[in-house]
Order: sequence, then C-alpha cells, then structure tokens
Amino acid sequence: MTETTPGRADAPIITADGLGVRFRRNRGSRRSFKDLFSGRSRRGRPGEFWALRDVSFSVARGEAIGVVGRNGQGKSTLLKLVAGVLFPDEGRVRVHGGVAPIIEITGGFVGDLTVRDNVHLTAGLHGLGKREIAERFDAIIDFAGAGDVIDTPFKHLSSGMKVRVAFSLISQLDEPVLLVDEVLAVGDKAFRAKCYQRIEALLAEGKTLFLVSHNERDLRRFCSRGLYLDRGALVLDGPIEDVLARYNADHPV
Repeated sequence: MTETTPGRADAPIITADGLGVRFRRNRGSRRSFKDLFSGRSRRGRPGEFWALRDVSFSVARGEAIGVVGRNGQGKSTLLKLVAGVLFPDEGRVRVHGGVAPIIEITGGFVGDLTVRDNVHLTAGLHGLGKREIAERFDAIIDFAGAGDVIDTPFKHLSSGMKVRVAFSLISQLDEPVLLVDEVLAVGDKAFRAKCYQRIEALLAEGKTLFLVSHNERDLRRFCSRGLYLDRGALVLDGPIEDVLARYNADHPV
C-alpha cells in the first residue's frame, strides 16, 4: 500500500519496503477492482509479469536521487508508486508529506478547460487556496511564457506549450517531494535551462528530488545518490557515480 503521512522532521521522507508490482501483458490495467477487493492469490498467472519485485530503500529529507535503468525496467512504475497513483501488489511505500509529480506531465490536465482553469483546478487539488493560487498565478504563466494562451483550451496548445504550463505549475507547489520523469528531455534549450534553474532552487530550499533520466549529465548535475533498476529488481543503491559506472558496465554502448 501507499501511505502519505506528516512524519517527524528527522524521519526518512520516503520509505519503501519489499515493493512489488504485477502487470498483465497486453492489458490496460494491472488488476481489476474485483481482484483488489476479493483478495485473489498474488502468485503469477499466465500472461502476467512483475514490473517491480522486492524493492526496498529509504530517502532522507533533502536528498536528490537519480533512478537509472533501461526502458521497461520499472523506473516510471516506481515513481508512480511514490506519487500514490499506483498501488503495490506486495510491500508498501510511505511518503511523509505530499508530492509534486512531474510524470506523464500533462496527463492530469483537462483538455476542454482553458489554461487559466487548469491552473486553478490542479493547484486547488494540491491544496492551494484561492489566495495562494492568485498570488502565484502570474509567476506560473510568466515562467511558462503562456501569456498569450491563458484563455485557450488546453487541448489546442502545442505539445511544447503543454509541457511548459505543466512544469511551471507543478514546480510552484509547496510539496516536499519533487518527482521528475524525463521531462527535462522535452522543450527547447532555453526552457530546459529555466527548468534546471528552477530545480536547483527547489533543492536549495530543501526539497527532495526523485529524477528518472537517461541523461547522465542531468543525473550528475542534480543527484548525489542513485538507484539502478534492472528487470524490476534493485541492483544497486549507492553514490550516483558508482551507480552509473555499474549501469554502463552492464550495458555498454
């Protein structure tokens, strides 16, 4: 299960114990609601595979963690577990405080609503009041460079502008944990530079960062520690340089 609690100031901000997630091949969902509530056996059935299995770690407040591995090895699944949008089949993950997820970055936005309405809706869902949203609204729009499209339905924006608005909004939230999944690979060079500066500012404020990326420069820039996932298992948890060295040794170009 996934738990979000206030927690003590000296407690790990994220704790994962024996996490396991099972998917069905060629199907849109992992388990049906009927499966969830009927307590069916967790033994693997034909056509199923474990995206993660027996993954355990803890993260201190203010740490910056890089998650590495080939495509399809469980990295994004792990972030979704921490974000609370996916539930484990085995084990549990505890998060002390809220999360600001920049994963599948525009997935939570409503296409028929305007940029303005999406900002108010999403910020409100993350606990910001009307006054707080009003105080941050101009900064969100200015960072995204979206002044000309405030009242445009979100679905009519270019893919680049959608990412700009989404990153700008999520990075303005007060949540203590920032989850980033490959978003730094999106957008033009100037906007990426703004994203880098924003993430560095958040880390300076003591935020905790979980970064999934194939870009070793980004991983070295932001992260001091790494988690290396392969075939759903945690192969190595250690200093980012050691993790990258092991990953590159296992998968030479």
